[in-house]
Amino acid sequence: MKNNIFLGAFLCFIASVSWGAMFPVAHHAFTYMDPFYFTIFRYGAVTIILVILLLWKEGIKAFRMEGKGTLLWFFGTMAFTVYNLLIFWGEDLLGEPGVMVASIMESLMPMISIVIVWLFYKRRPYTFTLFCVFVSFVGAILVITKGDIGSFLSATNNIVPSILILIAVIGWVVYTMGGDKFRGWSVLRYSTLTCLLGTISAAFIVAIATMIGYVSAPTLDTIQTVSPHLLFMIIFPGVIALVGWNVGVSILSPLNGLLFINFVPVTTLVISSVQGTPITSYEIIGVSFIILSLLANNIFIRFLQKRKLRHSVKQSLQESTS
Repeated sequence: MKNNIFLGAFLCFIASVSWGAMFPVAHHAFTYMDPFYFTIFRYGAVTIILVILLLWKEGIKAFRMEGKGTLLWFFGTMAFTVYNLLIFWGEDLLGEPGVMVASIMESLMPMISIVIVWLFYKRRPYTFTLFCVFVSFVGAILVITKGDIGSFLSATNNIVPSILILIAVIGWVVYTMGGDKFRGWSVLRYSTLTCLLGTISAAFIVAIATMIGYVSAPTLDTIQTVSPHLLFMIIFPGVIALVGWNVGVSILSPLNGLLFINFVPVTTLVISSVQGTPITSYEIIGVSFIILSLLANNIFIRFLQKRKLRHSVKQSLQESTS
């Protein structure tokens, strides 16, 4: 049991650190290759690796859609088209600040999921949880605007990329929530089929962008230059983070797994600092707000669960003695 918990924690940690590191790595790669083709090369390779793994582990029968093809395509498109194309496109448009903005938006996923459940499933969260959501968004605003909200809003070239990144993150939240509709399927099967269909959607969009002249296909020299970046992105934020996170969360539970999201902005902040990017006090305060809100909400939910458990046990004992 302890070994399983250690494995789950290790997988969630590696996934979170990989996601935190991918934004600085991608930003450097965008000097040579546009984010559209970078995404296609990255997830084209990830798809091939996952397909081979699924074929080896579960056989050809695992590729049957079982009448869920439309759902698989939708959730795959949310993750591997909407998320992957838009988050890196937005990061590239913002330039250097986009690295931290993308990371911060990603760390808001747990809070965004709470808002989505409230809006679409009419399940109002606890007041304290809403307070934590508010604090985390305040933290995000501090990082994104660096404390100067007026200047940020007046610069129209900042708003659109930030919206693209927000839409991207919402896409990944939707994809994560979609996993509940595939209970009984292995993590590898859901990951592989959604990645395959979503990457096909992304390739179609990139092909259109190429035909209209918005982007151009990279040369062999360009591909060779960014090959170290692609290798990292394929192995760590790609295969290991995608499958490892889902496996880790299944071992630890979503509540425990979400705590590791805290490592995403921290990793990005540390790497950016090492690379020589100046870190403002607003960014440090903003990241602290997000981490504290996630921790506080996690502790609060645990407290409620324990209280409900104690109440349930007490009620059972009373019924058995009556």
